[in-house]
Order: sequence, then C-alpha cells, then structure tokens
Amino acid sequence: MRRLLLLGLILCVSCSGEEERSPAPEAEASVTIRTASGPVELDVELADTNRERSVGLMGRETIGPHDGMAFTFGEPIEGTFWMKDTLIPLSIAFWDADGRIVGILDMAPCTDDPCPTYGPGVPFVGALEVEQGGFEEHGVEVGDRLELTTPAEP
Repeated sequence: MRRLLLLGLILCVSCSGEEERSPAPEAEASVTIRTASGPVELDVELADTNRERSVGLMGRETIGPHDGMAFTFGEPIEGTFWMKDTLIPLSIAFWDADGRIVGILDMAPCTDDPCPTYGPGVPFVGALEVEQGGFEEHGVEVGDRLELTTPAEP
C-alpha cells in the first residue's frame, strides 16, 4: 500500500512539470456581430481594466478561430493599440457607443521598440481582437453591429 502511494505521488509530481505554460483563460463573454450574411458568434476574454488592456494577448502563441479578446472602456476614447511582444498576427475591430463597427485593421506581431500603433481615427468604446483574417473570413465589415454579452453576476 505504501509503495502504491509513493508511486502515485511520484507520478503526480512528474506530470505537473509537463505543463509549462498555462492554457488560455476560458471565455468570459460572447460577441455577436450582425453581418449582411448573418450573425457571427465569438467567445471572448474581457480586458476591462488598465492592467488587462495593457497585457492583452501578449505572449500567446495561438488563438482559436471563434475566440477573441474584447477591450472595453467606460466611455468613448480616441486611442491606439500596439502589438508589443504579441506573437500572433491579429485583426482588430473598433466599435462605438451604438455598437457599430467604426474600423477594422490588421496588426502584425512586434518585438521592436517602439512598435507601430493602430487606431480607427475616431472615438470608440471597445475593440475586439481575433486571429488575423477572421473578420474578412466571416464577412464582417465597417458598419456592422456588434453586441457584447457578459454573464449576469449571481
């Protein structure tokens, strides 16, 4: 019995070292984009604090084809995003207070300092990052409507 417990403990310890990087967090919200060809549904992580917005998708090696990160702001802003230490090419859509997409841009990974910045040139209340080409693939265009749904707090 003692040997079985010891063997179990050794197996648990050796297994725990295999996962060096943590998996991407589970989706915290959903996005529906109303396009001319029908709705596009995505599961998203939320970045709604300064810390979460500053880290974004830095260091991630992949993002799923129906996943993304939604950056939300309490009021309209005129800002830009950069790709510092972001490893995967992304597309970003900016939306206004009415939920209308006001700009879509492709962004390239960057390890330089400084990195290029990307912005729509108009006020926005949120931005959605997906794998590069994801918006084009799903027919998402400027003017489409975006709805962010977060789970109700208990």
